[in-house]
Amino acid sequence: MSKLFRATLFALGTCVATVSPAMAQADYPSKPVKFVVPFAAGGGIDITARMSAEKIGEALGQQIVVQNQGGAGGAIATASVIKADPDGYTLLYHSTTGTVHSAITENLSYDWLNDLVPVSIITRFAPVMVISPTLPAKNMAEFVALLKANPGKYSFASSGAGSAVHLAAEFFLQRAGVTMVHVPYRGTGAAMTDLLTGRIAMMVDGVPPQAKNIQSGVVTAVAVTTSTRSPAIPNIPTMKELGYDFEVPFWTALYAPKNTPKTAIEKLAAASRKAMSDAGLVKRLSDIGTESVSATTAELDALNRSQFKLYRDIVQSNKALLQENKPQ
Repeated sequence: MSKLFRATLFALGTCVATVSPAMAQADYPSKPVKFVVPFAAGGGIDITARMSAEKIGEALGQQIVVQNQGGAGGAIATASVIKADPDGYTLLYHSTTGTVHSAITENLSYDWLNDLVPVSIITRFAPVMVISPTLPAKNMAEFVALLKANPGKYSFASSGAGSAVHLAAEFFLQRAGVTMVHVPYRGTGAAMTDLLTGRIAMMVDGVPPQAKNIQSGVVTAVAVTTSTRSPAIPNIPTMKELGYDFEVPFWTALYAPKNTPKTAIEKLAAASRKAMSDAGLVKRLSDIGTESVSATTAELDALNRSQFKLYRDIVQSNKALLQENKPQ
């Protein structure tokens, strides 16, 4: 083989190696995309992941496969996505829990804000504060007055110490200047039983599982913690309407590993916005008390960072919260 021929082959190989990644991104996606969900199949977050994945896949022109990978408050799934090839084919479909867990948990193997690239917010739903029907209080003003008259007497439930609903309740206590005893549960089932009987006085939960209870009068809702009222319970005021500087939304969103090509992120974000504007999907999500969101990457990044700071500040102002337990 002549030196000229070998040099030509080398030059051609170099060109192919250089051009192939660009061509691959131009053709993105050329195979199925995977959404890793850090919760068990069948739960609320998993349901929204599968509903949205179907429409996002249609917009991308590729199938989206949902993979459940629970454990360690979502850390196992998050770490696995961060370690995946940053090619746009492995994404993290996480919720508020991802931001909360990372904000309050020390010595994680990853940096939540810098090892993941935000793609788009997918859904949003309001947390709602509900109180026991056994209490003499029937609205927020009466509830706060009751707590102030009886400091430390009443308790509140959460689905686990360090969880988003736990910290949302703690944030309320700080803003209202009242004290309650925290009782962590492994889930909302047992907590609801104790709420109804009066063993506990209050808990914060998502609107989707509580909407029917509120509408039927089984529990008393006093406020939602989002900036606007929930369409599922439009007669329930927001914290800000009641005079509390307090906003804690719950959401689900898509994230990609750091260094994922910008072209892939842009295509994913555009497909997500298109999918989440689909009238059929909007209706299906609304039926379960969840809002479809068509958001930009910048909007998710801003939300992610502001909420990370919020939860970090909550636990920094009360160091005991970090020692109490890890998120469930």
